[in-house]
Amino acid sequence: MAFPRLNQLGTALQAAGLDALALNPGPSLAYLTGLHFHISERPVVVFFTPDREPVIVLPELEMLKVTDLPMKAFAYAEDPTAWEGVFRQAAESLGLDGRQVGVEPRAMRLLEFRHLQAGLPEADFPDAAGVVSSLRVRKDAGEVAAMRKAVQIAQAALQAAIPLIKVGMSEKDLAAELVVQLLRGGSQSEMPFSPIVSGGSNSANPHATPTDRALRPGDLLVIDWGAAVDGYVSDLTRTFAVGEVDAEYRGIHQVVLEANAAGRAAARPGAPCADVDLAARTVIEKAGYGAFFTHRTGHGLGMEGHEEPYMRGDNRLPLEPGMTFTVEPGIYLPGRNGVRIEDDMVVTANGAESLSDMPRELRLVG
Repeated sequence: MAFPRLNQLGTALQAAGLDALALNPGPSLAYLTGLHFHISERPVVVFFTPDREPVIVLPELEMLKVTDLPMKAFAYAEDPTAWEGVFRQAAESLGLDGRQVGVEPRAMRLLEFRHLQAGLPEADFPDAAGVVSSLRVRKDAGEVAAMRKAVQIAQAALQAAIPLIKVGMSEKDLAAELVVQLLRGGSQSEMPFSPIVSGGSNSANPHATPTDRALRPGDLLVIDWGAAVDGYVSDLTRTFAVGEVDAEYRGIHQVVLEANAAGRAAARPGAPCADVDLAARTVIEKAGYGAFFTHRTGHGLGMEGHEEPYMRGDNRLPLEPGMTFTVEPGIYLPGRNGVRIEDDMVVTANGAESLSDMPRELRLVG
């Protein structure tokens, strides 16, 4: 079968009471079909139903991608005034008007959604994010292998960049060197995100963007980076000391190190995601820095840098073998310095394994 995951999807659609799922290009479409399209001004939508082959609406110039696949194609030419009619024909071929056609709210663009509404004026479009995530959230051996390789490439890239770190070097320059090493090491060019390289006061911003700020003695240096292999990603963070740093900063690094270890140790089959967050957060709160840990402990990882499951205090979803996620506690002292240590985890039959093993201890650079 060309699309082996469609049987599972059909079962999930029926369980959710949905007549169809409509996806535009993105990770879920790639997961189900292996198809990749550039997001552009030309809309692309695939309709999935429980018991029929998929139906795709796409531009004529993309037809070669689907010629040999078991799906029915409705192609449109360059005249945008004709697109609505093609969408209507595709929807009518499946009898979907007036039915429940699920969409992914975080992925479905307004461009495609308006064409869906025009082609299916009587249909409802409920949130179906949980349908696909229920399939994607448990990785098979091949998916884990790709993520493991993405971790290895990322770790080797940073190890290669570390000797280049010098006082006076800008965050931007270091980020550029890291990107070069990631590409040389075998990462796909479309990485999960642009590396975060932040020193000193900038490191107190969890999602800082590299700037022209020069690294200075006494800075903590947070580097958050990842690689991509076969469409699967890694997401890691390590914190370094630029020369000697104050005792308090060494202390908060130790606290985060212990919180990271506690979060990793809490992961096992059957444990709620909330337990991972609680384990890491408790360490930081007991040290008196709870107010400075301002985000969840982790997030799912796979074809996207952020996906299900989320290591959040209110998430009672039980962990299952094959689930992959990050453990990334942090302490951020506004205007001063910050620390984050992040590892990539996979739940196993008996516990959980860290895919990343790069040393987590505070290392002096520069």
